Amino acid sequence: MSRFSSLQSNRRVFMMQVATAATAVLAVSEASAQAMVDEKDPQAAGLAYKADATKVDKAKNPKFAAGSNCGNCALYQGKGGAASGGCPLFAGKQVSAKAWCSAWAKKA
Repeated sequence: MSRFSSLQSNRRVFMMQVATAATAVLAVSEASAQAMVDEKDPQAAGLAYKADATKVDKAKNPKFAAGSNCGNCALYQGKGGAASGGCPLFAGKQVSAKAWCSAWAKKA
């Protein structure tokens, strides 16, 4: 009978470890999805990404139009009114709704 108790105890411990590991994996993936794009990131620099669209150098970025930002871009995946959201150009990272990059396209 003690062997049966030991087996159940080991199974219980194993199941708790699996649940803990799964929670940890979800927490890590959630945290990494929350990372914001850094202007110094090579991809961001290549797209002239600015976290604040009001600071875009219009001489270097003639495509920039006043009022354009990630929040009104066709690529922006954030919810309306959200401070940040996803963008397929920066997979796994968030962009500010007030940001801008050279890939900006008017939302339909």
